[in-house]
Amino acid sequence: MKRIQGGITAPTGFTAAGVACGIKGSAKDLAIIASEEPCFAAGVFTTNRVKAAPVQITRRRVRDVVIAHAVVVNSGNANCCTGEKGLRDARRMADLCGEVLGVPPEEVLVASTGPIGRFLPMEKVERGIRRAASMLRKRGGREAAEAILTTDTVTKQIAVTERIGGAEVRIGAMAKGAGMIEPNMATMLAFITTDAVIDRQAFSELLANAVNKSFNRVTVDGDRSTNDMVIALANGLCENKMILLGAGRELFQEALDFVCSELAKMIVRDGEGATKFIEVTVKGARSPRDADRAARAIANSALVKTALHGGSANWGRIMAALGYSGASIKPHLVDIYLRGVKVASGGEPVDYDASKLSKALKRKEIEVVADLNLGKFEQTVWTCDLSEEYVAVNV
Repeated sequence: MKRIQGGITAPTGFTAAGVACGIKGSAKDLAIIASEEPCFAAGVFTTNRVKAAPVQITRRRVRDVVIAHAVVVNSGNANCCTGEKGLRDARRMADLCGEVLGVPPEEVLVASTGPIGRFLPMEKVERGIRRAASMLRKRGGREAAEAILTTDTVTKQIAVTERIGGAEVRIGAMAKGAGMIEPNMATMLAFITTDAVIDRQAFSELLANAVNKSFNRVTVDGDRSTNDMVIALANGLCENKMILLGAGRELFQEALDFVCSELAKMIVRDGEGATKFIEVTVKGARSPRDADRAARAIANSALVKTALHGGSANWGRIMAALGYSGASIKPHLVDIYLRGVKVASGGEPVDYDASKLSKALKRKEIEVVADLNLGKFEQTVWTCDLSEEYVAVNV
């Protein structure tokens, strides 16, 4: 597997465009991703019980229609908590996109991101859809990646190629996300394209596996959004042998895992107000559930995140998070490490070079490890620090 240029349009047969339609003033705020051939569609959606109109529409189409030709996305407005009008507006976005592209409207998926509780300015959105459709091109991936951003400070794109089934299979992707980010996805949109020939059921399973290993391991602030979705499209233009079982499936899973993990890490690094990327690993848990609970408790702790923002080795906050996580722990067995330095052994302090560790904790990447010493299971979660800027952004 190797990384290549092109982002969402790197795979054969995909084009994209991103334009400014006026939702966010002069900034790009509407994108279209399109395939010259119909695609198998797979998706993973928010677990929040409050689901935005585009999530409701797209989830149903991925489940029932299965085939997709395009995705239309707007930023700057979530189209959430907008009632029947919001559903009509989401359908109108898909219908118009299908009309101008000459494809069945039910084969167009729709996504939105931005503030909740506002109606879409549909005249602007409709003009944007017509304009974006006229600008679709193979090199339009970057513009599309720009158009889906909200409080993000950078675009998030990646593409890879892997030889599978006698051909070079390509996977391209783009994502957005910076705040309201919590495991099980958040104010996060990700779109993935591939030219692989792949069984639809296998495609859905592989995507679910990749999401569990990546997007479901990130947290910025513990808030779970209403609009999250990961959409993957496979148009089969690569002409490789069908990916279903065996080595081909394993190679595709590996490539898809890599793409999703890299995007997930980009989201954490671009967290609102973030200055540090933090990897939290809990080892020695009695069960996978305990490992997951404990790791997420540490990663979501405002006290842990602020301590690490300030370069403090206050491991007591990590112990406290473990204690309320719901995981089985025995405090007298817990060992804690910060950037590889053991700061607690058996739940008690140990001697270490505090000055040296303090300097190490000022670096941009920090590893936190808590070993429960109760079993064989472990989990890793990616998060960021919590700074004053986070508050300023979210006022």
